Amino acid sequence: MSALPALQSYLTPEEYLALERQSETKSEYRQGETFALAGANRGHNLIAFNLAGALSPQLKHRPCEAYVGDMRVKVANAGLYTYPDVTIVCGKAEFEDHEDDTLLNPTVIIEILSPSTEAYDRGAKFEFYRTLESLSDYLLVSRSSPTIEHFTRHADDHWLLATYRGLEAVAAIPSIGCELRLADVYDKVEWPAEATRLPRLRRVKAAASYDTAR
Repeated sequence: MSALPALQSYLTPEEYLALERQSETKSEYRQGETFALAGANRGHNLIAFNLAGALSPQLKHRPCEAYVGDMRVKVANAGLYTYPDVTIVCGKAEFEDHEDDTLLNPTVIIEILSPSTEAYDRGAKFEFYRTLESLSDYLLVSRSSPTIEHFTRHADDHWLLATYRGLEAVAAIPSIGCELRLADVYDKVEWPAEATRLPRLRRVKAAASYDTAR
């Protein structure tokens, strides 16, 4: 979902959470400012539903939980509260308080790209997410073509990129023992016919571009 311009002047995290928990709509919080989240279109909703459907049976007998859309994630080092499209936590889930609505230790985060948020999801937001010590995987799911980009954390905070294109591709997430078949992820999603004929790329290393140690 895309974020709209800031709603009002500076709020403390406590003020934001108090208002957010009473609101009928969702807002992201970044360093004192709140940003309303716009609604998602048909394609976005189909992909989110398909992701949940693909992951649920694979996680059934694993010590992991998955949340879609409404689970807020706190990135303390960035002063950020946000709502990833899909969040997975393995092991004991840690929350900010007894409300159990603000997760602190996500293992996998999946964002569905939109034209208004793609630059943010790839840039500043990914930088914020990389400060989460618990995070091992970050996936970006395109809405304009059958493409999943999978960033995996390795030693010394190097992140490696694997790109999967085409409906025949399968994106593996070894850290949680899951796979995402792009044909399932994009079930019923419509786009120009040429978008489904993209070449499949197995694994592209891009550690240098995502080296958080620099």
